[in-house]
Amino acid sequence: MNEGRTFEGSVTIEGDRISAIFEGNQQPQGTFDRVVDASEAFVLPGIIDTHVHFREPGLTEKADIASESRAAAFGGVTTYFEMPNTVPQTTTLTALDEKFRLAREKSHVNYSFFFGATNENWTDFEQLDRRRVAGIKLFMGSSTGNMLVDRREALQKVFQTAAELGFPVVAHCEDTALIERNMAAFKSIYGDDPDVRFHPQIRSEEACFQSSSLAVELARRYGTRLHLAHLTTARELELLGGNVTGEACVAHLYFTQDDYATKGARIKCNPAIKTAKDRAALRAALTDGRITTVATDHAPHLLSQKQGGCVRAASGMPMIQFSLPVMLGMADENVLSVARVVELMSHAPARLFGIAERGFLQPGYKADIAIVRRVEPWMVTRDIVQSKCAWSPLEGESLRWRVEQTFCNGKIIFDHGEFDENSRGEEILVKELKN
Repeated sequence: MNEGRTFEGSVTIEGDRISAIFEGNQQPQGTFDRVVDASEAFVLPGIIDTHVHFREPGLTEKADIASESRAAAFGGVTTYFEMPNTVPQTTTLTALDEKFRLAREKSHVNYSFFFGATNENWTDFEQLDRRRVAGIKLFMGSSTGNMLVDRREALQKVFQTAAELGFPVVAHCEDTALIERNMAAFKSIYGDDPDVRFHPQIRSEEACFQSSSLAVELARRYGTRLHLAHLTTARELELLGGNVTGEACVAHLYFTQDDYATKGARIKCNPAIKTAKDRAALRAALTDGRITTVATDHAPHLLSQKQGGCVRAASGMPMIQFSLPVMLGMADENVLSVARVVELMSHAPARLFGIAERGFLQPGYKADIAIVRRVEPWMVTRDIVQSKCAWSPLEGESLRWRVEQTFCNGKIIFDHGEFDENSRGEEILVKELKN
């Protein structure tokens, strides 16, 4: 399955690259070290997840680069882009270099990192290597650390400088002042830690739309390429187009606010999972072109940190291991096609962020490949979870697709449950992109 086409065929790999693709009855000629029989399975380009939080450095009781890149490999994910809200935050060149060093040593799959914007550091953008850094992450509504950029002048400088240097801006958009007013109102009625079912009303549709609207206004003023992260509302879809693209996350496409009744704070995330109507709008936007990429916002916490309500329970959940089977399950439900899953999770991320030689099954490209198969229903159980936090919000859910093998840079790193612990990914290179 590649670029909208599905056909029977064979792929040959030499070293770390795809050497040839044969369609139909054409057969590869020569002597091969190994032949993989993928009959009746789908051979896909490896998934590129451009929105993860692997928690290293500084928060490694929850997760680390080794554990979460392992979970990625189990899920057919061969490349990830990691976010800057670690400890220390990735808002200095020194912190960025340290993350690259850690990934070189520990990451089982390919990697890159966003540089985090603050109220003061836009002058550092010009020192970033455009070939190494995929973009600028901007928190316009943040509950993690002090990465909230809330000064109008600073926001303008971030958008203007990013545009001048050719960096896309990936924005988390929630209006903090409105959220704080909503929280105060709910606390006055329900006490210091309102039940998690109120989370989508506190981190409300209006809070998302107001902040996203401001980001779009600034992006269009300065000509900045803006990617709105984890859209959760039907209203925000109206803002997309031109130099503004949108990301949907698997949790917001799978769950609705009705699931708080059974899942509780396990599905608490920022921005909040919202109504069934919002989910339906997001799902529709997967096929009409408004949503450009699907990611996970993979954000592990220990279960002990997920206890409580809107205040005490941590926001975020692990999703990377099962994101591809979940999305393929939506294809079974006719939410979208398998071809569209590949577009949203492989092709479009590579195209949007200018990832060189990955994201497609093409001769000469790096051999990052996921082999998946539709099988009898199976249940997600805690014992198969690879993330360090050792739980999943999908526990008890039935899935119909399995990732059988994952190739990264030509090597089989995951093979029917067996994992190559010695595997190491590569740093992603970014092509020159014009606004």
